[in-house]
Amino acid sequence: MRSFWAALPTEGRWLLSTVAVQTLGRGLTLPFTLIYLHEVRGFELGLSGTLMALIGVVGFLVTGPGGALVDRYGARAVLLVGTVAMIVGNLILAFATTPAVAAVALVLIGFNFGISWPAFNSLIAAVVTGELRQQYFGVNFALVNLGIGVGGVVGGLFADVDRPDTFTAIFVGDAITGLVPLALLLGPLRHVHGRAMAVEDGTTPASVSYLAILRQPAVRWLTLLTFVGTFIGYGQHEAGFPGFARQAAEVSTRTIGLAFAVNTAVIVVLQFSVLNRIKRHLRTRVMMAMAAIWAVAWGLLGLSGVVPGGGVAIAGVLAYMAVFALGETLLQPTVPAMANDLATDHTRGRYNAITAAAFQGGAVAGPVVAGFLLQHDLAPAYIALMVAGCVAIAVMALRLERHVPAAANGRPIVASATTGDG
Repeated sequence: MRSFWAALPTEGRWLLSTVAVQTLGRGLTLPFTLIYLHEVRGFELGLSGTLMALIGVVGFLVTGPGGALVDRYGARAVLLVGTVAMIVGNLILAFATTPAVAAVALVLIGFNFGISWPAFNSLIAAVVTGELRQQYFGVNFALVNLGIGVGGVVGGLFADVDRPDTFTAIFVGDAITGLVPLALLLGPLRHVHGRAMAVEDGTTPASVSYLAILRQPAVRWLTLLTFVGTFIGYGQHEAGFPGFARQAAEVSTRTIGLAFAVNTAVIVVLQFSVLNRIKRHLRTRVMMAMAAIWAVAWGLLGLSGVVPGGGVAIAGVLAYMAVFALGETLLQPTVPAMANDLATDHTRGRYNAITAAAFQGGAVAGPVVAGFLLQHDLAPAYIALMVAGCVAIAVMALRLERHVPAAANGRPIVASATTGDG
């Protein structure tokens, strides 16, 4: 960690040093927004779920335009707009007493998610280059999990449905943490615009369409892999995993909460070690290893449903989250690093937007499919589908390897003997 920190440019240190604080606010509200809308504000459960869906839908719709704006105006400018939208959205939601007002707030929050993802990844790529970039994405992921995890614990201890003001406080707290990146972008990082400079003759390269980017086989395979990976991964964390754990494994909600804590702990503890082990390995091979680990994880969860309601089921649920987290430490450093290495400075926003859209699409489709299968008592089919998805990821990683340039795949560069480089 010391050598990694020493190798970072000053701007990279600023970005990384505030990640956990920024995401702590998100952790305060993420697990409790549905509870807030339904139990505190009194909206019907179906309406509350529909309102929550606005975040994902709006985020998906604005991701494409957001990526184009990053390429045109710079990542910093887009991040500033997104951060302001997030702060205003949380402040409105903190005091929303009608569905219409809550909808406005959630649209603003979704807008932030949609445009900030490609902007933030583009800003990272503009600041950190080379092999350090992969390490940076991995460390950033660990800090994001740390912030959300700590925020979730604090929010769970503080929020009380019998005291509406506690929910108002956590949403205001989420808004306040948004002031940290705002101050960072307006202060130490005000000169890092994340926008490509004109070429030597003073002209700017012609704009590249999303369709032209998607015509590249490497981009298509990476996008499909990201979608499937999210579908069987993060897309199951809000609905599929809790639903299976409750219905098939018959464990308590406390066990489910503990499982998420285990997930966060494994990521935070192991991410640095994993980064050292995957350094100079082909990223596609790392993705294949991740698929194998996730297949084992889903198998463990499936076993918890064979002997429900006891110690074996509890152990299976906790083991699933621990093993799955190990796979996550392989995914997060590789996919965003590859996407940014495939991009040029003038198309980085669009490349990151494509990856973000694939992630969001998987996150939306995952709960829908899981809900259908579990509602119809098809728990074995659910586990089988997840394992099949892991096999598909391994196959797609192998196909991706045939098309992605060596440099974007993290292939070690062997220096010639005449250069004297080691």
